[in-house]
Amino acid sequence: MTRPPSHSSGPVVDLNTAAAVARHARHRGDSTAIGYPGGDLTYAELDEKSARLATVLSEGGTADGDPVAYLGLNSPAFFVTMLAAFRIGALFVPVNFRLADPELIQVLTCSETAVVVCEEGHRASIERVRDRTRLARFLLVDDDPQVPTTGADGWEPWSAAIAASAPTVCAAAKHTDDPAIVMFTSGTTGVPKGVVLTHGNVWWNAVNVEMVLDTRRNDVTYVAAPLFHIGALNSFAVRTLTRGGTVLVRRTFDPQSCVDDLVEHQVNSMFGVPQMFASLARVPGFFDSDLSALRAIVVAGAPVAPSLIQMYAEQGIVLQQAWGLTETSPFATHLPAERTTDKLGSAGLPMPYTQVHVVDVLTGQPVADEASGEIVVRGPNVTPGYWNNPEATAAAFDEQGWFHSGDIGYLDKDGFLYVVDRLKDMIISGGENVYPAEVEKVLATMPGVTDVAVVGVRDEKWGEIVAAVITVAEGIEMTLEDVREYGEGQLARYKLPLRLKLVNDVPRNGSGKLNKPVIRKIAAEEN
Repeated sequence: MTRPPSHSSGPVVDLNTAAAVARHARHRGDSTAIGYPGGDLTYAELDEKSARLATVLSEGGTADGDPVAYLGLNSPAFFVTMLAAFRIGALFVPVNFRLADPELIQVLTCSETAVVVCEEGHRASIERVRDRTRLARFLLVDDDPQVPTTGADGWEPWSAAIAASAPTVCAAAKHTDDPAIVMFTSGTTGVPKGVVLTHGNVWWNAVNVEMVLDTRRNDVTYVAAPLFHIGALNSFAVRTLTRGGTVLVRRTFDPQSCVDDLVEHQVNSMFGVPQMFASLARVPGFFDSDLSALRAIVVAGAPVAPSLIQMYAEQGIVLQQAWGLTETSPFATHLPAERTTDKLGSAGLPMPYTQVHVVDVLTGQPVADEASGEIVVRGPNVTPGYWNNPEATAAAFDEQGWFHSGDIGYLDKDGFLYVVDRLKDMIISGGENVYPAEVEKVLATMPGVTDVAVVGVRDEKWGEIVAAVITVAEGIEMTLEDVREYGEGQLARYKLPLRLKLVNDVPRNGSGKLNKPVIRKIAAEEN
C-alpha cells in the first residue's frame, strides 16, 4: 500500500490572535467584541481600528519584531494596540501603570521600545522619562470619553492618525515560536526582566483553559484586574476574543460596580486576585444576587486563604484556584471545581498539556510525594526565555528544559500541588509582585536608616503586605508615614511598606545575611 506523503501541520498553522479577530469580523462583525462604558466595539469595528493603527505603526517605521508599548488603564485602546502590533508582527509591551519613574525607565530601556501608545492620565510619566529612553514616537489616546484630553505638544492624537490611514490588508501569519508579548516582571535583584511569550504560549494556555473550565463560544468575560498582568490578559480575555465572545472591560475594579455588571451582563467567566473576591463578599446582598450565569471563576495571583474559598463554596459559588507565573502564561495548575472542598488549599493538578514536578532545591532531582521542593514546569505554555537576557534565561531553565519557578511546594499522593513558600522571598500583595531586595535598596538610602530588611506579612485584605524592619541612628525618630513618604517617587505605591518595626538590630546569620525567618516573626508581631 502506498502511503500518502507526511506533512507537519505545526509550522503552517496561523496562531495570531489578530487573524482570529479578523475572521470574526468577516463572518459575525456585528457581534460585540469589547463592552466598555466609553463605547462598545463590535468585531468589525475592533478589526478595522486595529488594522488602521497597524498601518500607522508600519508607516512610522515599526516592523516585524519591534516592540510597541502601551501605558494606560484597562480600555479598548489596550486591545486595539495589542492587535495592531500583532497584525504587523510587532511585539506588544504592556507597561505597568503603577511604576515609579526609575522603574519605568528600566522597562522602556530594557525593551528597546521606540513607540508608545499612552493615555492622558499617564502622559506626564512618559514626559518625565522620555529623554532617558529610546522613545521616538508618542501616540496619545484621544477618543475615549472615559479619558478626556486636550492634546499635547510632541504627541500624535491617535484618532486622527487612525482615521487618515487605510487598514492593513491582512494580519501577518504567526506560528508557535514567534514572539507576541514582552511582559515585564521584576527579578530578585529588583532589575526588571522581560518575559517573552510567543503566539504558541498564548494559544496553548487557551487550550489548557478550554480543557478544564466550563467556558463556551459566546461567553461574556469580565476584566477589571489590570491587563498588564498575564492573569487578567491571558486567562480569559485573549481567548474570548479568539473564540468570538465578549470581553467586558472595566478600567479598574470597584466591588459594587462589579456586582452590578455580573448581574446585568450575565457574565460567564472572571479572573481575579483574592483581594477582589474578598471585597465582593463584603458588598451587601452579593450572595443573594443572580450569579447563575457565572460558570468559570479563577482566583490566583496571590496566596489564597482557604477560608475565602470555603465561604464562597457555602454560598454555592466555586472559586477555582490556579497557580502559575507570567513565565507560564499564566496557568500551570488548576483545581477542578468538583475538588474544591476536598482539596481545599491546593493549587490543583497540572494543566492537561503542562508538566509540573517538585524537585530537590540542591540536586534538581524529583522528590517523593508530600516532600517539599522547588516547583518546576515544562510545556508549550512556558516562555522560551527573557528578552535580551541570556543569563537570566540560562539561570531559569535546566538542561532538560524545566523552568524553575522559585516557588516551594509539594505534590500529595493524588498529584495535587500545594504551594507552601517562595524560594525567592517574593511578596505578593493584592496580586502585585514585590521583591524585598528592590525595596531594601531604596530604604537603605533613607537618612537615619542604619539597617533594613523587608518581608511579607500575611494580611486578610491584600494576601500579604510589605513590612519593613529597620534600625535607625541614635536620636532619630521615624514613623511609617516617614518611610512611605521617602519611598514615594522611587517605588510604585504597592511596594511601599504598610508596617514598620523599629528594632535595635536587624537579625542576621553568621555569614552576615539577613535572617528572614526571624525577621518575618518580628514583622508579624502586632504593635
